[in-house]
Amino acid sequence: MSTIILGIESSCDDTSAAVIKDRKILANIIANQDVHRDFGGVVPELASRAHQQHIVPVIDQALRKANVKKNQLTAVAFTNGPGLLGSLLVGASFAKTFAFSLGIPLLEVNHMHAHVLALFIEDDAHPKTPSFPFLCLTVSGGHTQIMMVRDYFDMELIGQTIDDAAGEAFDKAAKIMGLPYPGGPLIDRLAAKGNPRAFDFPHPSVPGLDFSFSGLKTSFLYLVRDRLKEDPGFIRHHEEDLAASIQHAIVQILMKQLRKASEKTGIHRIAIAGGVSANSGLRNAVMAEEAAGHWEVYIPKFAYCTDNAAMVAITGYLKYLRGEFAAQSISPFTRYNE
Repeated sequence: MSTIILGIESSCDDTSAAVIKDRKILANIIANQDVHRDFGGVVPELASRAHQQHIVPVIDQALRKANVKKNQLTAVAFTNGPGLLGSLLVGASFAKTFAFSLGIPLLEVNHMHAHVLALFIEDDAHPKTPSFPFLCLTVSGGHTQIMMVRDYFDMELIGQTIDDAAGEAFDKAAKIMGLPYPGGPLIDRLAAKGNPRAFDFPHPSVPGLDFSFSGLKTSFLYLVRDRLKEDPGFIRHHEEDLAASIQHAIVQILMKQLRKASEKTGIHRIAIAGGVSANSGLRNAVMAEEAAGHWEVYIPKFAYCTDNAAMVAITGYLKYLRGEFAAQSISPFTRYNE
């Protein structure tokens, strides 16, 4: 008999619901929150209010698209953290109530683990999945981590940012350039037409496998500030080169530590996940390592890179098989814990 799970994701500013039948996604619906564009970043209170508005329509649409009735569901999976507390509470409260009303199990999901496990969604057009163990670089607006993945739920954090995340560095650079939020995808598009070596930025010296991006952001800010004094049209005249240069610097920092992690562990199966794994510069860099015969590379399809409920659903499915159910008393957490 098939296992059908509803997944709910509400950790930040996207409300998402997905329906999975065993390992195959039947629906994955995402409602974005445009309200944050005017503020240049996510406003937590506005995010939680928007989740309250979106969650019922999004779940209804996911069930309709999947052609699944609520009484056919086997369990409900939801993101329990890390993330914004108000946003998490909306998804958690709905999931608890919905599961309780249907008398079916509740499955709590770690958002960062879900990004990694998105690699195991069954997809005919994207059949390649990693064997264990493998390394996964998980990069997003809030996190930058290297995980050693020994099994579905045996993951060891071996490197992480000591200050800012890679995705935040992309968005900050875009903001300095006057680009609208979210700026990461805009930087990527502009970078495709620019010279990645037009401007040099210092790379941090960080021990071990950790990352740092605060100094890079400051360096970018100072360069733009100083050049604007000389030429008020500097950004407009050099927009593509600026984007290409900052993207090149961020990707090189990520790749340096990822190569170091592969050498240190002896693991050459490498995955990337999270919102920044959709970045073409990062994708091209890891694929170049595979083309050179250094790594086996695994990347989720674009739809499963940014925050989405499909990754929550597959994680919930794998937890369901293990019988790892959550109690109604469980509370969301805001910071990553292993």
